[in-house]
Order: sequence, then C-alpha cells, then structure tokens
Amino acid sequence: MSERVRRLNAGDRPAWARFLADVPPGEERFFKDDVTDPATFERWMHDPGWFVAVVDAEITGAVAALAGTGWSSHVAELRLIVGGPHRGRGLGRRLARHGLVTALELGCTHVYVEVVAEQAGLVAMFRKLGFQPEALLADFVRDGTGD
Repeated sequence: MSERVRRLNAGDRPAWARFLADVPPGEERFFKDDVTDPATFERWMHDPGWFVAVVDAEITGAVAALAGTGWSSHVAELRLIVGGPHRGRGLGRRLARHGLVTALELGCTHVYVEVVAEQAGLVAMFRKLGFQPEALLADFVRDGTGD
C-alpha cells in the first residue's frame, strides 16, 4: 500500500511519537524545533504548511512548507524527513513535490531547503527537483549536544 499525504492533525499524536522513534538518531534536528515539546506538535498541527505521509495509521514521513514573514513573505522554507525504514522508495521526492505545491498555494515564489552537504543522496534529489546550491555554511548544524 502506498502512502497518502495529508495535513497533520490532533489524532496523529501517538503515530507521531512512533514516527520520531524511526527517525535516525540526530536527524530530528532538521525539524529545527524541540520535537519532544507537546507545544511544538500543537503549533505544527495548526500550521497550514505541515503534512504527513501515512500508511494506515502510521506516519512514514513529514514535510512542511513554511512561509516567511515581512520582506521574506514570498519565500518558504521546506523541511522534510522520512522515517528510516521508509527511505529509498521515492517518498522523500513525493513529499518534496507536495511541499513545493504547498509553498505555491501559500503564495510563495521562492523555496529553500537546508541540507547537510554530506547527505549526497538528499542533495542529488533536491538538485533533480530544480534546487541549486546557494551557500555552504561551515559548522552551521549542531546536534542536541552542541557537537
């Protein structure tokens, strides 16, 4: 059965916790928020840009198109993560495309994504979707311990 992409909702709390357990250690930092804080889930649930990929009642991936504010209101940040067991099947590409469409629906004309350069497969996927490298930021990403 293939994944269905839909808005994140209140009923997803238990599945969200199970999904986070499938995210490889350290990669939860790409959410850029404290995923263990219930207020984070609550905020995301009400944000029109947050979507999840679901098979039955299980979340397999998530994508967010987050519109900027002020002079960057035309720019969306794309956040994407696929649970470890669900990688390598094209789900990331499907979610990225969904995020791009969502950004357009939010009125954005530009979209950016931050990735770690060492994740060659992820970089290649975004390049195939038309993204171009804009900046290399050394020592920009840290894990939860500050490393």
